[in-house]
Amino acid sequence: MSASWTPDTGPGPHEPGGAALVLIDLQEKLAPHIDGIGEALENVRKLLALAKLIDLPVLLTTQYAKGLGPTVPAVAEALDVEPIDKICFGCFRDEGFLKALDERVGPRATLLLAGVETHICVLQTALGALAAGRSTHVLADAAGSRSRANHELGLARMRQAGCVISSTEMAIYELLGDSRRPEFKQMLPYLK
Repeated sequence: MSASWTPDTGPGPHEPGGAALVLIDLQEKLAPHIDGIGEALENVRKLLALAKLIDLPVLLTTQYAKGLGPTVPAVAEALDVEPIDKICFGCFRDEGFLKALDERVGPRATLLLAGVETHICVLQTALGALAAGRSTHVLADAAGSRSRANHELGLARMRQAGCVISSTEMAIYELLGDSRRPEFKQMLPYLK
């Protein structure tokens, strides 16, 4: 899998239909235990602001919400989509997720992944996305694990598998593509 967007992987990141954001398991009972969760949630907030401005599709998942609770309020309140509750660690093993992905995103979009835990659900979702032939970017500063070591190991494993490891700011600038876009000026308060 190519590390960048190419014509055979679909539209470019700043073209309509070029990307979708997948937010994985940002839940109330998990969040307090995640190393660096404050930074990750702040970066998710930036991504959601951009998603609204450029009509970037967003898919949201929860892992066994009955046990791990709902999505953290800061994320849930910023979205108008219902979470896809799953029991599989990787989203690509869940029929509800695959159906939503097909309906809202289609087959060619690049997936931008964020959420928890990096070395479990984010990793297994990334591997599933790659196996499905999707260009996959993991936003390292919008993801986390209970330990920094597992976060770093998860990122390394995804990089070795063919994912692009990126940051929130890198993704925002790639998706905008041009400082002349009105959305760029609207995003400036989030980028300072």
